[in-house]
Amino acid sequence: MNLLLIILGLVLLVIGGEFLIRASVGLSFKLKLSKLVIGMTIVSFATSAPELLVSLQAALDGVSDIALGNVIGSNIANIGLVLAITAIISPLIIDREFYKLNWPMLMFMSFALYFFLSNDHMLSALEGVILFTALVIFLFLLIRDSRKKTKANIVEEVDERLALVSNFKIVIWLIIGAAGLYFGSEWLVDGAKGLAKAIGISDYAISVTVIAIGTSVPELAASVIAALKKEKALSLGNLIGSNIFNIASVLGLTAIIKPIAVESPKILSTNIFWMIGFAAVLIPLVFLGKRFSIGRKKGLLLFVAYLVFVGFAFS
Repeated sequence: MNLLLIILGLVLLVIGGEFLIRASVGLSFKLKLSKLVIGMTIVSFATSAPELLVSLQAALDGVSDIALGNVIGSNIANIGLVLAITAIISPLIIDREFYKLNWPMLMFMSFALYFFLSNDHMLSALEGVILFTALVIFLFLLIRDSRKKTKANIVEEVDERLALVSNFKIVIWLIIGAAGLYFGSEWLVDGAKGLAKAIGISDYAISVTVIAIGTSVPELAASVIAALKKEKALSLGNLIGSNIFNIASVLGLTAIIKPIAVESPKILSTNIFWMIGFAAVLIPLVFLGKRFSIGRKKGLLLFVAYLVFVGFAFS
């Protein structure tokens, strides 16, 4: 039953997230927002909605381990699983924005999260505001920088056909999206708590692996499809952008609504260092071997590291 709740929860989160993205983009066109702004803000926030609802639901239920484990595990999975498998299928080309802006911001967010949590074993509302404010500044710099350069990659990700959608459809999509995310997050958290209790492992071990992989499935599917099509070189900056959003918007907004306490000792003793390590290793990978590219060998190295992490999570 617990496993069924987890599966149903993940399915609803995927469906709810997809409808929310469509509705958000359609509404943004109605509000006359540019495709650049829609692609870099609206779509990014909507893509992080499943993680946000799961973490918020877990925090409100008093299961802080799942709220933190979901984001930490998701960030690790985005690099060790999503990025790794994508690179194994088709090499990732590195652009200058990655190591000039995206990577430094990811490291800043990762260390800020570690500092806030280790300081008093709590992510407070004020710290949530700081993280979210940093995200707003980052987005401002990103949009300003992108206006000066090519907008092709960002604009391609926004479906122009959604500009023609009726207001009625947008409302229906919003209702479906909201319902899917609400019930999906509730069932996923309940199923995870029940499964952890049934097989005698911590909520945190389930959240940092099963839930984290589940909420990363949309990114994995989209990246694998793009890699298989080989229509254009994939951007590493786009792939790790969701990691920045996970820390700043998911944990930031959750903490503003309900402060998040550190309950599992593994969060600060082990797993947050795995998260920082997976982010930090990207720079050596970019410059070692074939420069400005992450190909099959580097992807395989990341994937093996991820399997080691999962092994440790359940040990």
